[in-house]
Amino acid sequence: MKHTTAFKMIPVFILILVVLFGFKNKRTDVTSYKCMIQMTNYEGEGAYIAISLLNPKGEYEKTLYVQGDDDEWYFDITEWWKFQGKTRTDIDAITGATISGGGRTISVVQIDNDKIDKGYKMRFESAVEDQEYYKDDVEFELTSESVKSKVEGNGFIRYVRMMPQ
Repeated sequence: MKHTTAFKMIPVFILILVVLFGFKNKRTDVTSYKCMIQMTNYEGEGAYIAISLLNPKGEYEKTLYVQGDDDEWYFDITEWWKFQGKTRTDIDAITGATISGGGRTISVVQIDNDKIDKGYKMRFESAVEDQEYYKDDVEFELTSESVKSKVEGNGFIRYVRMMPQ
């Protein structure tokens, strides 16, 4: 009797192991990156910044982070809003405060490892109330090197520095 009970428990233990190792492998498929944004010394309101993942065709695939948590102003980030406004995915967990001129902030973004060195890009769009909008304030291809680098901005962003966690 004792042996048959032990044999009946083997499939349960195998299932537990598969579930535990399955979850562990999924977590290693994503890497978290610290993303420091340093702003230029501009005058005016805080900047709204959308950080997006673009596929190899240059199309929006995913919103990684948004600096600015008042959704009333998201339409000012014009190109991103054309994507986000249609999909209306919940971004509450990936939003933070706007960034003022001369300020800096560090956000954490998660990127699937299979997007690195495959033609995907990160785009940082910036907009300031009653001022300019920069569709590609910072844009770069996701490579093994770029995710550990500093990239200069073209508008309100002075530079972005990426650091794997």
